[in-house]
This record gives sequence, structure tokens and C-alpha cells, in this order.
Amino acid sequence: MMFICDKLPSIRLFPSIVDLISQIDFVYLMSIWFIISLLGTMGVVPIHFLSVEHSRLEERYGADKGERIGSILGMISGWGIFIFLIGLWISPQPQFLIPLLQDIVFILPLFGLLVLQIPLVHLLLGIAFVIPGAWFGIKGVIEIGMKESETHRSERVITTGLYSRMRHPQYTGAILSHIGITFILSAFYSLLATPLVIFINYILCWKEEKELVMEFGEEYIQYQKSVPMFIPGTK
Repeated sequence: MMFICDKLPSIRLFPSIVDLISQIDFVYLMSIWFIISLLGTMGVVPIHFLSVEHSRLEERYGADKGERIGSILGMISGWGIFIFLIGLWISPQPQFLIPLLQDIVFILPLFGLLVLQIPLVHLLLGIAFVIPGAWFGIKGVIEIGMKESETHRSERVITTGLYSRMRHPQYTGAILSHIGITFILSAFYSLLATPLVIFINYILCWKEEKELVMEFGEEYIQYQKSVPMFIPGTK
């Protein structure tokens, strides 16, 4: 059971900003920012799909130009998803509250601009998701390389390190981090969007793997059979 608050008592802004917001329909403002972020997250998906179709791009534009276009599209889709996810988290929205130890609140000042008041249970749950999520994401980038992470263009099938336990540690990290930050910010709309965020990450992985099978054939098929997509130890 959760309680939902229509206002944001845990965030205090400068008076000038509060005065500005008070002159606008707050519900309208909440909806527009969040909807733009949600539509942006979904809109980036076809760009990502095209970026991993390396053979198609090279056939149409030539090897060098096709590779450059794929790399640019990969960077746009990767950073686009990241930016729009942030929008899902921080857009003004109702807050939810888990009715457990709700009177114990962690106060976090942020650069003198605002103060977050985070219920203890939300903080603990958030940390439990964010820490492994960040580790999976950062470790995955380190092991595969920044260039490949941005452009989604693999030179070989990596089966060592973290990639020996899960096929997509970066997407796993994104899902866990989304859930964790949603709890920390008590962001109700972001919580509602979580199933969609999980689905989007899944179809991005599905598309990448479809292209990887075309590029690496039986080698990648065997990798799929032996290593789970997201959750270690489920094979």
C-alpha cells in the first residue's frame, strides 16, 4: 500500500522559481515535462534500431559512410535515452510514500538550490538498486570500451568478466538505477513508467542480439544459450 501526495513538500526552490510556478497550471506543467520525457524515451528506440543495422547501412551508403552514420545514430540514441530517463525522474510529479517508518526522513541539501527530504525506507530501497545498477553500468562500459558502448558496434563477442555472467550489464544497470532513483525521489509517474522502461530496455537488447547473430552467427548463438540476458544465474 502506498500513499500519493499531489504536491512536492520535500523540494524547496528559490522563492522566485516558486512564484513563477504558482502562476502556471501545476498539473499541466507536470504532465507536459513528463510526457515529453516519456515520448522521447520511446522515440529514440527506432533510432537505436537503425544504428545497429550495420550491414544495411553499409550496403546503402558504403562501408565507411555507413559505419560513420551508424556510429552517429548510436551516440544519439544512447545519450538520448539517458537524457530522457533523467527527465522521467526529475520532472515535477506527485510523490508516493511507502507507509513504513515514514516519519524517519533523510534531509539532503543539493548545492543550495533545493533540499530533498527522503523517507528512510525509500532511501534504503533506492541505494539497494542504485549501487549495483551503477556498478553494472560502469563495469560494463569499462570491459567493452567507451567507443563500442556509444556506437553499439562490436568487433568481437566478449564473453569474459561481467559479460560471462550476463549479456547486457549496461541495460541491467539502467533498469536497476531507474528503479532506485524512482524510490529516492518518490517519483510516482516514474514508478508507473517502470514497466515501460523495462520493456524498452528489453527490446533494445532484442534488436542488438538479432543483429549480433547476423554478424557473428553460431558463436553468438552459443553465447546466448550459456549466458542469461539480464539476471546472473538464471541459465
